[in-house]
Amino acid sequence: MKVERLVEIIGSEFYTGVPDSQLKALCNYLMDRYGIDEKHHVIAANEGNCTALAAGYHLATGKVPVVYMQNSGEGNIINPVASLLNDKVYAIPVVFIVGWRGEPGIHDEPQHIYQGEVTVKLLEDMGIAACIIGPETTDEEVERKMKDFREVLSSGKDVAFVIRKGALTDAPKVVYRNENTMVREEIIKHIVKASGEDPIVSTTGKASRELFETRVANGQSHKYDFLTVGSMGHSSSIALGVAINKPGTRVWCIDGDGAVLMHMGSMAVLGSYKPKNLIHVVINNGAHETVGGMPTVAGNIDLVAIATACGYPNAVCVDSFEALDRELENAKNRDGLSLIEVKCSIGARDDLGRPTTTALENKQNFMEYLKTLS
Repeated sequence: MKVERLVEIIGSEFYTGVPDSQLKALCNYLMDRYGIDEKHHVIAANEGNCTALAAGYHLATGKVPVVYMQNSGEGNIINPVASLLNDKVYAIPVVFIVGWRGEPGIHDEPQHIYQGEVTVKLLEDMGIAACIIGPETTDEEVERKMKDFREVLSSGKDVAFVIRKGALTDAPKVVYRNENTMVREEIIKHIVKASGEDPIVSTTGKASRELFETRVANGQSHKYDFLTVGSMGHSSSIALGVAINKPGTRVWCIDGDGAVLMHMGSMAVLGSYKPKNLIHVVINNGAHETVGGMPTVAGNIDLVAIATACGYPNAVCVDSFEALDRELENAKNRDGLSLIEVKCSIGARDDLGRPTTTALENKQNFMEYLKTLS
């Protein structure tokens, strides 16, 4: 169905969410109609953040908000749905729009397979009535379901539309760009050169894909890298766990701005423990690029100041390859936790591939390599 028609049928004046490629039509529609507008559309840090923001909107207006997300975000909403929205607590009505990655029978990436299997069940377990919208679903069917949903919402319960691949159409074209000149894949090549044979933990999305292809182009083994293909926002914590238990080994984390925002509390933990052997590189393009390019708030905040306040003894921001190479060497040669924020452009090559090894093979090879390190 046309995305504009879905928005009309739902009839809400406020949307908040975390972008998803399955919901790109909706995301582009909202960006084209509202942009980032605190009264109508907010892209938040994570899905729990969105849910609480939606609750605040309802408390202030009495109206029903919409929260959109990829199904991987269901884990982040369980607590606020169960202990805040639930009709046994505050009875706050919300319409969820969930992109169904990993739908059974539809090929997808490994991190989406199990999540896809339990997507509808998780909603049911949370007491959220769900309606699946596919390419064949008619406007009339959605209208009838929304009529039923309004009765559910009026009782203080929540509802969800689960969006199958290709279900939403006629999205406006939106171009996402920034003024930065450094390309992420080239940034990763510089990090790989500086890191040598040190282990790297990379964040979910295109960064891990580009790291994998950089190793292929260099004729290098993939054993050095743990590709965090799912669990967005947790790669720095994985790297911390490795660094603590391999104190004689320098560990690198290649992170993204959207991932850092999603679970920023991990920076406070990193800064508190101050592992001397960890280098945290945040590639910041101010966008959720892997899922379409919608903006994050990371272009408007000072990550270096945040890292410093969290206790990182060394934190810098660079916007040129000359400065990047210098700071990579400085971090490599010092005995102390370092953060390097790298200002990055939006965009990747069209023929960017995906890892040809399985997630399990990646884990096993990485663990075997770690066994050889102190």
